[in-house]
Amino acid sequence: MSDIRFIIIGILLIFSGFLVLGIFGENYQASSIEANEFETCLEFSDDKEPIPIDCSEKMLGQNTFFGLVIALIAGGMLALVKGARGNWDSKVKPEDMVGPGRDNRMDGNDSNGN
Repeated sequence: MSDIRFIIIGILLIFSGFLVLGIFGENYQASSIEANEFETCLEFSDDKEPIPIDCSEKMLGQNTFFGLVIALIAGGMLALVKGARGNWDSKVKPEDMVGPGRDNRMDGNDSNGN
């Protein structure tokens, strides 16, 4: 796989990690506050009264969610490092090279017109 693809994949993974955290993170931050302050956790719904539930289940869901977000961001960072450290500059074919170090010019002249 090309190294620029790793850079693009890394950017997308990091962006998706922050996007998931921003959209769904609010639902998971209340469980730690409930467990620390009130020692009872409640499950809220739109049509019923709040139901008391086990705080460890709610904390497990929160930790799983944040583990997923951390995994997305860490995977993106690893892909960025792999893409940045790649050897794609050294694998350019000689016929595709351009610039002052190119030896096989078409007209045989150098760039200063001599």
